[in-house]
Amino acid sequence: MRNKRLLVVLVGAVVFGLVAAVSVSRYLSNAHATTRNSATVVIAKVNIPLGTKVVPEQLMTVQYPSGAMPDGTFDNMEKTVGRVTVVNIAAREPLTDFKLAPEGSAGGLSATIPEGYRAMTVKVDDVMGVGGFLQPGAMVDVLTVIVPPDDGTRRDPISKIVLQNVKVLANGQNIDKPKNEREAESVRAVTLQVTPEQAEKLALAAVEGKLRLVMRNSVDQGDEQTPGANKKSLLSGEHAEPAPEPGTLKSEQKPVASAPAPVMHRRQRAEVKPRAENSAPPVPVSAPAPPPRPSIEMIQGTKKSTVEFP
Repeated sequence: MRNKRLLVVLVGAVVFGLVAAVSVSRYLSNAHATTRNSATVVIAKVNIPLGTKVVPEQLMTVQYPSGAMPDGTFDNMEKTVGRVTVVNIAAREPLTDFKLAPEGSAGGLSATIPEGYRAMTVKVDDVMGVGGFLQPGAMVDVLTVIVPPDDGTRRDPISKIVLQNVKVLANGQNIDKPKNEREAESVRAVTLQVTPEQAEKLALAAVEGKLRLVMRNSVDQGDEQTPGANKKSLLSGEHAEPAPEPGTLKSEQKPVASAPAPVMHRRQRAEVKPRAENSAPPVPVSAPAPPPRPSIEMIQGTKKSTVEFP
């Protein structure tokens, strides 16, 4: 009986040992496969602000699955140290090539300007700068009020949008958005991202007229061609339109119904009613038939007659 129990214990120990050995083998095999299918990626250890040079203390390396690794990543921190960030990089976010300026770029605003563009600063106040709500990254239109060239006649000032969909690079000395975007700051200058041709127009508009910055939705990339406004068009009036929902695009808005025709009095309609030149002659109306006179029917034998009374 005792030998039988010992045999059962030994068989159980052998079975559990085999199960443990198989489990450990599978675990080591999976770990080796995971290590073989992963790669080293440089990520940010802390938040790295826009326009700053990357230092080793801001970086760390982790293992990323090869199938989930973003494009343009780095496997060595030395390849990223000294580069300037062109966007904000959050903690635990991989560093990629498109998030960094080319090697040798200086830090600050110049690193955020794309190739072929320029940064130009215009003077604004709280009113011209949309009440201080122009933050870096916002999209604006530039409007100017200018007097047309003199052609011998008196010309009234005209307002016209001269630049559209221009990006704000900085407001004042800030090239990054504040933590609380709802707090408006009073700024005296706004830096815009423009092409060389746009910079020429902007310089002339700033000298010849008054500049206004009109904020637009960052998703709205539409090109609006307007004739401009002067005193004559200003006094022509404007139709009321329903206010759209916040953030909606023009394609999502309901079409505006045409304005109803003005109501005219009977006398006004008679005055403005056009008279046809070749109108048909009036049709003569026949006189109504006289009413029938009272009568009585008389029967005499086989004769029948009707007698009318005057």
